[in-house]
Amino acid sequence: MLDTAFWLTAAAILLLLVLSAFFSGSETALTAASRGKLRSRADKGDSGAGTALKVTEDSERLIGAVLLGNNLVNILATSLATAMFTRLFGESGVAMATLVMTLLVLIFAEVLPKTYAITNSEAAASLVAPVIRVVVIIFTPVVSTVRAVVRGVLALFGVKTDPDASVLSVREEIAGALALGHSEGVVQKEDRDRLLGALDLGERTVEEIMLHRSKIEMIDADAAPEQILSQALESPHTRLPVYRDDPENIVGVIHAKDLLRAMDRLVRGPDASAEGLKAFAVTDVAMKPYFVPETTTLDDQMREFLRRHTHFALVVDEYGSLQGLITLEDILEEIVGEITDEFDLDEDNPVRRTETGDYIVDGAMTIRDLNRACDWSLPDDEANTVAGLVIHEAQTIPTQGQVFSFHDFRFEVMTRKDNRLTRLRIRPLG
Repeated sequence: MLDTAFWLTAAAILLLLVLSAFFSGSETALTAASRGKLRSRADKGDSGAGTALKVTEDSERLIGAVLLGNNLVNILATSLATAMFTRLFGESGVAMATLVMTLLVLIFAEVLPKTYAITNSEAAASLVAPVIRVVVIIFTPVVSTVRAVVRGVLALFGVKTDPDASVLSVREEIAGALALGHSEGVVQKEDRDRLLGALDLGERTVEEIMLHRSKIEMIDADAAPEQILSQALESPHTRLPVYRDDPENIVGVIHAKDLLRAMDRLVRGPDASAEGLKAFAVTDVAMKPYFVPETTTLDDQMREFLRRHTHFALVVDEYGSLQGLITLEDILEEIVGEITDEFDLDEDNPVRRTETGDYIVDGAMTIRDLNRACDWSLPDDEANTVAGLVIHEAQTIPTQGQVFSFHDFRFEVMTRKDNRLTRLRIRPLG
């Protein structure tokens, strides 16, 4: 019974088990390997790491090809083992072949190679990538056909798939790693917030963080020079918009230093005169206003600030109406948190915790900033500010003293000015 055919079959089964182990280990290594570490290895001259980066760009095609190869060798190995054991032991050989092959595949073709691949993922990925790349090229037509069939079957059940969609984007992967690291105490809250803030710049618009037009301090272009100088000196801001006739009609932006230099020349310069000072026009030293749409992303706006060598812009809506202003500092604060100086007063802090555990919050504070400050997760899909969230949930403009409970928090309206909720008391429930 142990003739040449037996030994050839046994050798074929052994070879197929080795191929199965190769496919299983390759799948684990290529999916578990860090692309950052692979990039580092590739930059150091590891060609296998470079190939691994290229292979893993299309993860769906990679996994499809590896699974196809793995299933082919496993099914073929099992079929050969069944034929061999049936020849040796008769009908009972089918059960024996099933038992033996299950153990062999589980131990030597699944657990062992995958354990090694997880332990040495980058090294293993670099080693197997050249071979897997060839396998992917060979199996691409079959994998594409399988993908089309799968999408067709899913479509029959009303499930739509996006061919270009990524199962897990880089941003989501990083955000998930940061959240996991923070929960395990490896990543500090401040570090997590800074990194997530930088990642979110491309998802957020200037409308969400701009200073609303009702809070913008402006200079009247037709005001007396002494009045303009006094206003600039008393203001905590270095740059002030200049309007004429109507606050909507912004004609320039004045920098305090430019204003002081011009005034100094008129007072102490060689051509100083009282008549010259009275004839001073602030628009002569004002910079041209820079307007941006309210839908501009923070990432794009930061790039524009850097390109233009400025950090002050006026925000307008689709009709050209003034909505607010944004500075480079506002965008940076979304990454590093609140930036304070000698002009930022303590009483202006938009959130303060009381001795009873409640939080006194400025209604104009953005939900994102509140979540970051208190480590909460209030939704910001329907509103940008805390006051906007309360109004949205209440479906009306609440009166002073009204209390609401939603999203596991208790909200009390402390003060209201006109139609604006200026201060709220918030308490987590439970």
